[in-house]
Amino acid sequence: MLPYRRARVLAVALLAALLGALLPVGAAHAADRSVQGGRLDWGLKSSFQKYVTGPIANGNYRLTGGAATVGDSLFRFHSAKGSYDPDSGAFEARFTGGVHFTGHTKPDGSNELDLALSNPAVRISGGRGTLHADMVSKARGTGKVTTSAQVAFASLDLSGINMKGGGSPVALNNVPATLTAQGATAFAGFYTAGTPLDPISLSVDVAAGAPKQEQERKPGSGPSGTPAGEKPAEEKDGKKGEEKGEKKDGKKAEKKAAEVRDAAVDWGVRRTFREYVTGSIAQGEWTLSDGAQDGGALFRFPRGKGVYDAGRQSLKASFAGSVRFTGEHLDLTLAGVTTEVKGGKGTLSADVVSGGRTQKSVPLVTFTAKDFVPEDGLVSLAEAPATLTEGGAKAFGSMYKAGTAMDPVSLAVAVDEKAALPALPDLGSDVNPTPSAGESEPAEKSVTDAAPAADSSESSSPTWVYVAVGLGLLAAAGIALIVVRRRRTAQN
Repeated sequence: MLPYRRARVLAVALLAALLGALLPVGAAHAADRSVQGGRLDWGLKSSFQKYVTGPIANGNYRLTGGAATVGDSLFRFHSAKGSYDPDSGAFEARFTGGVHFTGHTKPDGSNELDLALSNPAVRISGGRGTLHADMVSKARGTGKVTTSAQVAFASLDLSGINMKGGGSPVALNNVPATLTAQGATAFAGFYTAGTPLDPISLSVDVAAGAPKQEQERKPGSGPSGTPAGEKPAEEKDGKKGEEKGEKKDGKKAEKKAAEVRDAAVDWGVRRTFREYVTGSIAQGEWTLSDGAQDGGALFRFPRGKGVYDAGRQSLKASFAGSVRFTGEHLDLTLAGVTTEVKGGKGTLSADVVSGGRTQKSVPLVTFTAKDFVPEDGLVSLAEAPATLTEGGAKAFGSMYKAGTAMDPVSLAVAVDEKAALPALPDLGSDVNPTPSAGESEPAEKSVTDAAPAADSSESSSPTWVYVAVGLGLLAAAGIALIVVRRRRTAQN
């Protein structure tokens, strides 16, 4: 009986191996897929937008963090980060950017209506979805300002949408959204819980996540080449580097003008101007050339060259790239962009081509530039408020008066070869979104409608591999049993 028992144990082991081989081992890889880039398009509530900008509130809104407008009433949030598990359908995508609404301006310049929403995140689990967001709002009547992080702002209706089995990109279109109780509070009481909001649409790229050890910063990979979490040598023992102009050994460190290693200036001109260009009046467009880049709500003029003086906190730099706006009775090109910063104030200038005439180095806007000092080898300004100059007003054909608020200016200057410039907003891949839940389509829809199956290099092995392995193991188990039975027969 002993040989037979051993064979039986062997057969059980082989069958267990068979079951293990036939299990979808790719699920471990699929569950580790990360969201890397994409956008969320959402109008919050279009009637609220009209109220804010209408004759009653007489207000406006401004975009922050690189958010953009799409169409007549949508805001586009960008650079998605998160995770997606195709097996369970669990999904999380956090986006960047925000919108700040103001209205009902008082004589002292303050606003009774003051509400900001930023960094929306969509989380889906167990067939239920929620949109979260950072909120800052001023309560109606009392004026109390409340700041809340990642409020569960809206519940999402995922009826008829199957989140399982998607590849990359994952796209959802016109998903109905409803205000939650927490959202109603964060919305400063303008609407009650259960109020329908504008539907959301999103598209994100997903990729296999890197192993944990690859994601962690390794020693020597800090911003200044120092181990992660360790301050550069010049900042140890409570001493700041010469770069920041602090005293060292009782003497003020000498600072000299340094050549700019790389630089970029980001400027969207003016949101309403972009909307005018592509709207029903001008029916136009813009084209970029000479290296200029489109960041959605801004244009990046890269490859900056010039001189930065840390002692004076001054900069003179020129940038590559041009943007040309064309449309009905419109043909305007901005090229040869330059910036000059001194005394806490900056000026952005450009060569202006309009009506067949070129004007060189026209000062377009001025912007604030305080604390213009390096940090980890990078001198930067983020969304500095900008004001139109007299020359800028003429460049735009007197469409706007001097002193008009224009889009903010962001400036990044690398004075260290190891410093990296900030990335542009990541809008992900272009896809055809899935049909919305309310359209005439089959009852069940899947993210795979707009998301092709994952590449085989990122997913589990093909099914035929499992079949082949399984057949081999079954054959081995069968042979083992046959051999033992023959031995038993011979022994009897």
